[in-house]
Amino acid sequence: MALYMEWNAKINVISRKDIDLLYERHVLHSLGIAKVMGFAAGSSVLDVGTGGGFPGIPLAILFPETQFVLCDSIQKKIKVVEAVSNGIGLKNVTAVHARVEDIKQQFDFIVSRAVTEFPVFYNWVRGKVHHDQKNTFRNGILYLKGGDLMEEFGRYYDKAQFFQLSDFFEEEFFATKKVVYYPLS
Repeated sequence: MALYMEWNAKINVISRKDIDLLYERHVLHSLGIAKVMGFAAGSSVLDVGTGGGFPGIPLAILFPETQFVLCDSIQKKIKVVEAVSNGIGLKNVTAVHARVEDIKQQFDFIVSRAVTEFPVFYNWVRGKVHHDQKNTFRNGILYLKGGDLMEEFGRYYDKAQFFQLSDFFEEEFFATKKVVYYPLS
């Protein structure tokens, strides 16, 4: 919390109205992915549009044997990710200033918190998931999203699995929040 408060005073990475709710709206929300999927040791995860490091940093803390690449197209956000991950001694995080389309590496999973509508996101990340399986779910996307998603997901809806975060967390914030799993391999 202290690192985020310090950096947020310099660079508005987290909304000023949300900084007091950092744990609930950012950390706990990010950890919703872990309620659905536990990453096996040796897994690799790409966090697209990480902002200040969400969901990647909380997941990297929880899964120290998994390698995380956190990317964002905004350099100042990557600076915060580097400062926070170095400040707490994370060895399994690499911060990358890039658009996801420019990343050539492949991963077991791609995670994100609602950076765009799913069809757009899908086009950004397809081809970035490799086929070697080591987890309980087939490799793919774990996407944090809220609201009624049937229309947004369109032709992707039937293949996706939706997990209600209100099944895991009692806070009102999670009433409409979901983890969407979409297999890509």
